Amino acid sequence: MKLAYWMYAGPAHIGTLRVASSFKNVHGIMHAPLGDDYFNVMRSMLERERDFTPVTASIVDRYVLARGSQEKVVENITRKDKEEKPDLIVLTPTCTSSILQEDLQNFIRRAQASTDSDILLADVNHYRVNEFQAADRTLEQIISFYVRSNPNEIVQTKKPSANILGIFTLGFHHQHDCREIYRLLKDLGIEINLVIPEGCAVTDLKKLTKAWINIVPYREIGLMAAKFLEKEYKMPYISTTPMGLVETAAWIRQICKQTNSQMDYEQYIDHQTRFVSQAAWFSRSIDCQNLTGKKALVFGDATHAAAITKILVREMGINVCCAGTYCQHDGDWFREQVQAFCDQVLITDDHTRVGNMIAEIEPAAIFGTQMERHVGKRLDIPCGVISAPIHIQNFPLSYRPFLGYEGTNQIADLVYNSFTLGMEDHLLEIFGGHDVKTVITKNLSTDLIWESSAMEELQKIPGFVRNRIKRNTEKFARSRKLEKITVEVMYAAKEALGA
Repeated sequence: MKLAYWMYAGPAHIGTLRVASSFKNVHGIMHAPLGDDYFNVMRSMLERERDFTPVTASIVDRYVLARGSQEKVVENITRKDKEEKPDLIVLTPTCTSSILQEDLQNFIRRAQASTDSDILLADVNHYRVNEFQAADRTLEQIISFYVRSNPNEIVQTKKPSANILGIFTLGFHHQHDCREIYRLLKDLGIEINLVIPEGCAVTDLKKLTKAWINIVPYREIGLMAAKFLEKEYKMPYISTTPMGLVETAAWIRQICKQTNSQMDYEQYIDHQTRFVSQAAWFSRSIDCQNLTGKKALVFGDATHAAAITKILVREMGINVCCAGTYCQHDGDWFREQVQAFCDQVLITDDHTRVGNMIAEIEPAAIFGTQMERHVGKRLDIPCGVISAPIHIQNFPLSYRPFLGYEGTNQIADLVYNSFTLGMEDHLLEIFGGHDVKTVITKNLSTDLIWESSAMEELQKIPGFVRNRIKRNTEKFARSRKLEKITVEVMYAAKEALGA
């Protein structure tokens, strides 16, 4: 736990509530002070849900601190049981309320005497894990609770079937990805047993072990549950992410082998690659060849950052100078996946390190989160958003999956449109597309002073190279420990760089 004004992954209780509110007829109760209860507003705004978010805040205030929380927590549980009649109530504290060290499990035992719903206390260490780790653990906890409570032996479905684990609320394009996975599985003759947790009733979890395989599209959530089901019920799982042509083909082969499919899946892969996806054709076009060798920086969650890095290098010929993730708990896996595809690997949850890396490398494009998008704006470097955390514009109403063959088209468009192409800036300057008379300071550090004569000289430089020359001049000045940039410093920097 730490105090920060920006976090790539939120606190643990957010992950628990994302899982709880994804299930059908499950209610979350958050034991928290005012200020920690923003989840309802965030989910309602971003997901544009028609229904109220099924989460209640049991507020810790001065009165609760004076006489203890038990009475209020038990009252909220019993009240929601009578009002909502949920199948399950999930109680979670926050980092702040955990400081009180209250016996919440005892509160649950008291509430169970007068309620009909199942009640679970989120088994999460709120001091040590982040949003994704808590979501992964909460999903495993709920699945194990209901699967183990069903003593009857479950017989597999006659036709090959699969569970999809890890599609949940506030996920990056999760709903669109789920539809694309559904289409692919249907084409392969595989039925969908359950999609968990999004839209799934906990009472249906007793059918979970009927499926032949479990599919985990994202490493951030669902992997713990898949490993539990493999260990306890011998259910194989596939954790390959079908993002990009190469990985999608590998994913299809794995599924067909696990289900002993009799179809000619190689012919299916060939047809989808050549006629459904346009990415293979695009990679051979002159437009994509113009991107060959351009530098890019990739940063995001482990799943998306690793997949996008491979796509840029293998399928589009772009040089990834740095690939990074903020999922430090999955750092070893990430490093293993990307180290052969990039110049350097960055594993950190400190956004300032990422920003400084971008300023130092000066890539032609960034592929990251909303934070990298903000950094790119300051440095005048285009950025395509490929991972959470995200803003409202990354919850599109139109169909935009990142997985499967349709996803390859979306990614190709995103990559191509993220680069500044050709003489784009120069033409905008000629035709008055934007105001180029004022050069805004783009660097992350603004400790240098530009003399008016130097600024006038800078304005004479064509717009499409002006910002790069400005950054190079400032880099030169810092290396010489200069505080002021004059015309003479500009020419000295030009000579030093051999321009």
